[in-house]
Amino acid sequence: MSSIRISLLKWLIVPLLIVNFVGAGLTYWLAWIPAQIAFDQSLADAGWAMIPRLHEAGAEVEIDLSKQAEQVLRVDHFDAIFLAVRDRQGKLLAGDADFPVLPQNEQLNDPTPYDGLMRGEPVRVVALKTMIGNQPVFIGVAETLRKRTHIRSVIFFALLLLEGVLALVLIAAIWLAVSKGLLPLKKMKLDLNARSADDLSALDEQHVPLELSPVVKAINGLLDKVQLDAKAQQNFLANVAHQLRTPLAGFRTQLEWLLQKHANEPESAYSIALMTSSTERMIRQTNQLLTLARAEPAKFEKERLRVVDLNKLVEESIQHFVEQAHKKNIDLGFNLQPTRVMGDHFLLRDLIDNLVDNAIRYSPLNGTVTVNTLQGKDGGVFSVEDSGAGIAPSEQELIFNRHHRLDDSVAGNGLGLAIVRDIAKDHGARITVEPGAVGGTIFSVHFPFPILGTPSKLPA
Repeated sequence: MSSIRISLLKWLIVPLLIVNFVGAGLTYWLAWIPAQIAFDQSLADAGWAMIPRLHEAGAEVEIDLSKQAEQVLRVDHFDAIFLAVRDRQGKLLAGDADFPVLPQNEQLNDPTPYDGLMRGEPVRVVALKTMIGNQPVFIGVAETLRKRTHIRSVIFFALLLLEGVLALVLIAAIWLAVSKGLLPLKKMKLDLNARSADDLSALDEQHVPLELSPVVKAINGLLDKVQLDAKAQQNFLANVAHQLRTPLAGFRTQLEWLLQKHANEPESAYSIALMTSSTERMIRQTNQLLTLARAEPAKFEKERLRVVDLNKLVEESIQHFVEQAHKKNIDLGFNLQPTRVMGDHFLLRDLIDNLVDNAIRYSPLNGTVTVNTLQGKDGGVFSVEDSGAGIAPSEQELIFNRHHRLDDSVAGNGLGLAIVRDIAKDHGARITVEPGAVGGTIFSVHFPFPILGTPSKLPA
């Protein structure tokens, strides 16, 4: 999988480094050429310094150059200096006899620099020609390359350091610029990852870069299509559940009548009891599908919220589970404190029913289930504690997914906790799952405080 970051960095950094080092090469030559010219000029100055000492002596040319004067011309703390003054016939008038042969075609007083070899060592030579009377005289001054090599090294390493630091600074600047430019993509990724599977709301198109706008619009278009399909599916399920509800209730009534009529016929009574149990499961699943459709966050209307006495809802709910708890010899108790929350009466009743039903189903025989309400400092809290096997931390997020079940041997369809999650989300509540004091699990729903001015059916 290709990376936009890596591609951007390659296309920006590689050309920049090439330009940087080509520029470094040009800078090196632009710095070295003036230094080379200055060194050559110093050699030419030494040659010109000997011209006033030349004079005619009849048909020959002589030079008045004492040992001390020649020594002054040769003084250099880094390099060895070599001299040669020759006439037209090549006769050495002064200097070193092994000086390389001087070119004969130089223009008058025009110093000519070139590279040569003196005593097996590379040298830089400057040759010039002058006229003494009617006779040409050729002057050459040479020096070894130690000083020049040192200066070139200084220039090279200084530029290398400078260009290296500059390259690192530019790479860091490009890296930061690319990272900053990709921040909207990272933010979009984090926003999408933070969403729940049921959140199909559109992405914000106002605060994205122009280049990302088509991508965001395409994603929003896809989310709209998925949302429409999800709504259609929910409507279909709600309609089917609603259509099944009345016939199933009538069918259960008929089965109960038949069970009473054939109570003295064991085989018939047993078959009718099985049919009644299956019908009750179908009715429960139908009711859960209707609740799931009503609790869908996208459909929930905040105007339905009222201040509700949570204790009254708990008392109403517990009455319907006494028989279910009695069949498993479960101690069903409650500890209620005056608690009010802001919510929808029917959805909160479904939330309580599902949590209590879930606790009884997953508690063993002779277990305990305790329902608690509390008006905490941050709002109302409803909790149910059971004595079941508990829930592993790795499963605590998964149990709220639809049709996810911890134990297939326990009757149910895996919708109860999904309904609880959606109802809690509708009410701005949060759910916590904690281990119980004596084993089992505590499911707690933390509601925010009722908003002042919210319509209420309760007396003040």
